[in-house]
Amino acid sequence: MSQTPTPSSPPKSGGLVRALLRFLQGALIGLGAVLPGISGGVLCVVFGVYRPIMELLSSPFRALKVYYKMLIPLILGGGVGFVLVSKALGFLLDRYPDASVCVFVGLIAGMLPSLFREAGEKGRSKGSFVSMGVCFAVVLGLLLGLQAVHAQITPNIGWYLFCGFCIALSVIVPGMSFSTLLMPLGLYTPLVEGIGSFDFSVILPAGAGALATVLLLARAVTVLLERHYSVMCHGIIGIVVAATLVIIPFQSFLQGATACIVNCVCLVGGAAVALALDRFNQKVQIPDASEADTQV
Repeated sequence: MSQTPTPSSPPKSGGLVRALLRFLQGALIGLGAVLPGISGGVLCVVFGVYRPIMELLSSPFRALKVYYKMLIPLILGGGVGFVLVSKALGFLLDRYPDASVCVFVGLIAGMLPSLFREAGEKGRSKGSFVSMGVCFAVVLGLLLGLQAVHAQITPNIGWYLFCGFCIALSVIVPGMSFSTLLMPLGLYTPLVEGIGSFDFSVILPAGAGALATVLLLARAVTVLLERHYSVMCHGIIGIVVAATLVIIPFQSFLQGATACIVNCVCLVGGAAVALALDRFNQKVQIPDASEADTQV
């Protein structure tokens, strides 16, 4: 008579399925790191892998020893998502700019419920909502100011170093999107086109800027999140909402019924995909990194 497997003896395919799921999550994080208005750090939080990622950035050898089962497929997926999306984005943003941005806005809107849920994981206080309001006002004012002055910069090695700083910041600080900072400066399109075409005059300085930022800031952000989790996470929500409002192409909704319908469909479709991913993530109930994805 066959015996029913017990929870203490999972099927051999469980590890492969988990690795594939981590690869997919890594690809989505890489995708989110490139897409305008989306933060790879937010997706790290949503997928429950933010803390291991931060440990990797601050103490790489220790993190790889402990979390290698999680981090290897995540890193591979992230690289694939980052490069492939960089290659495709130049075309999409050139041919369908408004519809593409509306999809991005829908994705962000669909992620907000899970982000708010994560922010309240350790409770909420008055300081949490003050942080959210202040961050919203400051970031909205900054981004609107950049738009008002129509800042345009000629890309060079120094500015690509700055691009690397923004890329790393978008992972270290959930809610920060490097594209939101670079698009008003005219640096976003040259950066993604350079990455997609493997232009090392773009990749090398951007990578150096990202590495320097990680070495300087990763540990500090980890400490702040450990000590002021709710205040930090609610501030991140304020940043996400402000950055999203700025990139919405409001004028395109007034260009005719067809454009308005297409943009609305893209908004709803993006939100539906994000909500579906969040529901799937909750349903699958991936074990915490300290359990299934650590070395035994």
